[in-house]
Amino acid sequence: MHFEEFILAHDTDDLGQLALARDRYAFPEFDVALTTLECRRKLAGKVPEWVALPSLRFPVRLSAEQCSSSQTARYKALVAAMAVGLPSETCGHPRPHKREGPTAGGRGREATVSEGKPAAIADLTGGLGVDSWAFAQVFGEVLYNEMQPQLAAAVEQNFRELGLGNVTVKCSRLVSQAREADGSTVREILAGFSPDILFLDPARRAADGRKVFRLEDCDPNVLQLLPELLEACPRVLLKLSPMADISLVCRQLGCVSAVHVVAAGGECKELLLLLERGHEGPCALTVYENGSVMVVDQDQGMADPGADPGAGPGLAGMAATGPEGSLGAPAPGQLLFEPGKALLKAGAFDTPCRYGLKKLGRHTHLYVGAEVPEALRPFGKVYQILEVAPLNHRSIKEIGQKYPQAEVTARNIPITSNQLRTKLGVRSGGTLHIFGVRLDLRNTNALIVSKL
Repeated sequence: MHFEEFILAHDTDDLGQLALARDRYAFPEFDVALTTLECRRKLAGKVPEWVALPSLRFPVRLSAEQCSSSQTARYKALVAAMAVGLPSETCGHPRPHKREGPTAGGRGREATVSEGKPAAIADLTGGLGVDSWAFAQVFGEVLYNEMQPQLAAAVEQNFRELGLGNVTVKCSRLVSQAREADGSTVREILAGFSPDILFLDPARRAADGRKVFRLEDCDPNVLQLLPELLEACPRVLLKLSPMADISLVCRQLGCVSAVHVVAAGGECKELLLLLERGHEGPCALTVYENGSVMVVDQDQGMADPGADPGAGPGLAGMAATGPEGSLGAPAPGQLLFEPGKALLKAGAFDTPCRYGLKKLGRHTHLYVGAEVPEALRPFGKVYQILEVAPLNHRSIKEIGQKYPQAEVTARNIPITSNQLRTKLGVRSGGTLHIFGVRLDLRNTNALIVSKL
């Protein structure tokens, strides 16, 4: 039986029962196939393009759990392509083996990929290979490096199955010259490969399995490797945990020219930092959410809707108005805008005010207005306010009886969302949402009943 035949035959089986019945199958790749079946279920919603090919092998469970989705991988490819001067429209199109001529870079720089030379990227922490697969759709040459031999061998075979002929696979643990350990330095891994940009996604698991997110706790230690990385290549694209402190890592690294906060499915998935040799000064801050991009001007607290993700701060789209941090109070009939996690992670707390919305409180990151501009809608949820009441025992009882089913959120008040739900006595579900909030303008707390 061929590998793909086994996968198709058992794709919906109970994997526990299948593992117990291993003696019934004279199949030399049984263990890899069993792990692959488990990983396919994890990847179905993340990389459906790969799950559609039963011939692909996934021998390491953790790599399937930690890999990028195809959506976020393509965004990384776009960011990397624009960082080296490739036009943004190349992402999602056949890869540009040759440049047709110089093209302006993402922030107005001259194209950095020389005419006639394929753009090249090196993924030094390859993993399952989803990011390298996305890079290969945009870059002419890709180097994939992975420290686990079994995973690197499977990825090399998978890339052949995926029809990728422009990826070189290597297997080595990346170590610093300053360390005495088994592995290879940046220069040794590159060994004749001349990338325009490097990509790293350091492992965020400690030796005991704990999740970590500080730069110095990840493997490899980018802080230790940074001089060698920038000596080998002028640009580094770094993927970090969404839990990382943006201000802290920018201070630690010191040469960050752009930060991208990447969200999908309502969750902040990752941070992307573009490091450039010799860069000093501020960096551009970009928020990406399910295909929509907003570049936040950190100096003016404004945003540029629909701008290229490689662009720097500034206004090139919809004009924004309103004083920074303007406060307001909710009223029935208004719209309420709840920013998504990407905007909040980026610290763009005053950006909605630049589009005419009023903020409920300095630390109450909810916004109200007669309209919510289309530029903001992809980056949060929009509710219609049905009722506003003071937050007291009487109104809690009345609101709870009137709206027995609703989601509940507490913002900037001295009780939690679960405690407020218990006091209201409502069950979860439906399209209604009750917010318990602090209103700075009125110096009081309130209940806001709203509907999606």
